[in-house]
Amino acid sequence: MKIVIDKKVCKGSGLCVKACPVGAITLKNGKAVIDDEKCDLDGICIPACPHDAISLEEE
Repeated sequence: MKIVIDKKVCKGSGLCVKACPVGAITLKNGKAVIDDEKCDLDGICIPACPHDAISLEEE
């Protein structure tokens, strides 16, 4: 499994960055980016995104 951010939908609100307890999400060029090595797949960021740009998908 993997947390995925849809760059076309992401508005760069930063709410997912604030929600991530392990610091796995940053904003780059106005879009959220996941550091897969830091991500613990807890999914806290998914409901934090008001634009539904984040999902958990199979690799």
